[in-house]
Amino acid sequence: MQYMFLFVDERENVVHDMDAWRAYMGAMHEAGIMKYGDELHPNEAATTLRIRDGKRSVQDGPYADVREQLGGFVVVEVPDLDTALDWAAKSPAAELGCVEVRPVVLHDAPAPA
Repeated sequence: MQYMFLFVDERENVVHDMDAWRAYMGAMHEAGIMKYGDELHPNEAATTLRIRDGKRSVQDGPYADVREQLGGFVVVEVPDLDTALDWAAKSPAAELGCVEVRPVVLHDAPAPA
């Protein structure tokens, strides 16, 4: 199964814990479970698009003014959700922010039970 980890944390925590993030990403890479992933630019670099009543609306920045932000993501391939949760729990974001874990829809594979 493939799972996407969405790392949500305050930007200051991410910048402060770069050594922890490097170690975490390295451990996943060494374990051979990491398919791909990347860090994202800060919220200020985001652009939000909506179509309402056929009209396009573009807003600079994120939709919500919040301290936490989506800081990055990885896709891992592990046997099951429990293993994915074990890996997500090792993330620096798990202690001060959160990690959203979602199964990836692979159109040629069965859905998780």
